[in-house]
Amino acid sequence: MYTKQNNYQSSRKRRFGSHASSGTVGHRATRYSVRHRRGPSRRQNRFAAQNIDISRFVNKAVITEQTEHFVPEHAFSDFNINERLKLAVAKKGFATPTPIQDKIIPHILRGFDVVGMANTGTGKTGAFLIPLINKVILSPREKVMIIAPTRELAIQIDADLRSLVFRMRISSCCCVGGASIRRQMHELRHHNNFIIGTPGRLKDLIQRNCINLSLFKTIVLDEADRMLDMGFINDMRFVMKGMPKERHTLFFLATISKDVERLIKEFSKEPVRISVKTGETAENIEQDIVKVPRGQNKIEILHSLLNQKEFSKVLIFGRTKHGVEKLFKILAEKGFKAGSIHGNKNHSRRQKALGLFKANHIQILVATDVAARGLDIPDVSHVINYDMPATYDDYVHRIGRTGRINKRGKALTFVEQREGDRVFAKRF
Repeated sequence: MYTKQNNYQSSRKRRFGSHASSGTVGHRATRYSVRHRRGPSRRQNRFAAQNIDISRFVNKAVITEQTEHFVPEHAFSDFNINERLKLAVAKKGFATPTPIQDKIIPHILRGFDVVGMANTGTGKTGAFLIPLINKVILSPREKVMIIAPTRELAIQIDADLRSLVFRMRISSCCCVGGASIRRQMHELRHHNNFIIGTPGRLKDLIQRNCINLSLFKTIVLDEADRMLDMGFINDMRFVMKGMPKERHTLFFLATISKDVERLIKEFSKEPVRISVKTGETAENIEQDIVKVPRGQNKIEILHSLLNQKEFSKVLIFGRTKHGVEKLFKILAEKGFKAGSIHGNKNHSRRQKALGLFKANHIQILVATDVAARGLDIPDVSHVINYDMPATYDDYVHRIGRTGRINKRGKALTFVEQREGDRVFAKRF
């Protein structure tokens, strides 16, 4: 166990004056601490609104001299895939498969239905793209449908696909809401090996007779658990019913429930199940809470954290679209390079903010849970839950934006003490 004290009182006084208030990040690992007038209550309790035990937001990323190292059974060169695809994978810098890729790619190559379950940030997209690209290389008229819960994830999958099939004469069309449907309808007039989209937009295009489902014999349901949570079950059934009964069905998810199990039984036939989850959250993500005593200003506490050098690339989650936009504007006014993405922003503005954040042109991206699933944003140093997540599953996916592909990351969750609440667990 280790702690370190960060002294930023002088910086705060310069910006906020001598009455600036502050909060404490308390835990078993790194401690970010500033002085406050009243200490927190130390009684054990759960956060009433979401009914989530706040002790689940604390986890020290253990640093040891010797760590268990995953040794894959295969190298990418061992897979029975086309040589051009092997070269493309190597050019992307992928030397060895991740655990989910190592275990599941052989089954997909053999044509089995699969259910792949892994922690976020472990290469699930590559686990289905690589074997399906090979499938299309072997049969150029093959058509594959990939469904994702959010437009950002669908766009990212399409971008990953295009980078792998560069100069291979393999085409794709990305069909998401918020973008021009006329342009998508025009692109769909041509042959596309891959159609990648969100459930609602795909259903709309199918009903307009722009997509002939009978031609698709392979489907990927990426983040299927999230699509179920978002109420897309009827749209998913609509797509599946239009496809041939003999099809290749791939499920990829990070969490599983009874409803997801029913979905798997309904849509697939004796799938091979591969689970490489190492726990509910990745072991390399250090998790902690930020205690906000009654009467203190969350913005000031957040400002103090963001001024620290180690907070170099920060993804902040808020609960509502209005709250996210308000927080973004406050941070921008305070001089931070920030952007925001939420449902009230149009497609182009969301993509612009996301692009700036990925390219390190802005330090902070404030988002609703639209950014919590599947997005691969490199080198996020911290995820901050400025507002508590609605469920623990949402928490898992939020913090999965940091610590990706075995890199270390940190996740902080603001926990407020309100009148009558006892939200500070005894262990802290």
